[in-house]
This record gives sequence, structure tokens and C-alpha cells, in this order.
Amino acid sequence: MRSSSRKMLSVWFALLAAALCFSAAEAWALEIDIDVSPNVLNIQSKGTVVTVHTDIGYSLVNAYSVYLNGIAIKSWKADDRGNFVAKFSMEEVKRLEGLVIGETNTLQLVGVTTDGEPFVGEQDILVIDVLPRGK
Repeated sequence: MRSSSRKMLSVWFALLAAALCFSAAEAWALEIDIDVSPNVLNIQSKGTVVTVHTDIGYSLVNAYSVYLNGIAIKSWKADDRGNFVAKFSMEEVKRLEGLVIGETNTLQLVGVTTDGEPFVGEQDILVIDVLPRGK
């Protein structure tokens, strides 16, 4: 089996494991702290990215397994402390089913470590729909 085929198979198994683990056993997933930016999401915003800072080491995360409320990760990096930072399309976050404007909404980051251990972190953000001044 070629290296690229093995890599794709490994990613597929990681995603399958993440789906099975999170749907059936969130209670035993490693709980991590997350900080979502922006923490007030304006539906009228021209922003392009929702960034999620975590307290889990960058090298411990299988980045291809990371999702935010079912949205696939767009890009990732390590912060200055070596922790994992995930970026997601703001347009996809704005289109999440069930978002309630004017109230707090829970965003949940899920993924799998390089050792196959599922992790989860949650944060409530406020969702608003306000036109910028002068518009």
C-alpha cells in the first residue's frame, strides 16, 4: 500500500472513530478549555474566520478530526504556548442550524488526539444581527 493511501486510510479511520466516540460517549471524552473568537458573532459581520483557541498541545491533536458543531476545520496552527488553534469558516458558523439570534449559543469543538483519545470543549457565544453604523 502506498504511503498516501495509508495516510488517507488513517485519516478516514480517525474521522470514523471521532464520529462514533462523540455520538455515543461524549461523557468520557477528554474535556478541554476553549476560547472562541469572536465571542459575539454578528450575523451582519464581514468577518471570514471563527478562531478557537484550546489548552491542548498542538502535537497531540489529529487536526483532520477536528470539528466545530459539525463544521470541518479550515486551518490550524500552534499558538505561542504550543497549544492547538483551529480556524473555521465564519459563513458556515453563521448558517448553523438552530442558532438563536439575541441569545447565547453553545459552540462545541470535538476531535481526536494522535493517540485516538476523543476530546471536547464548549463555549457559549452571543449571536446578534446588527447592521454596522452608517449602513
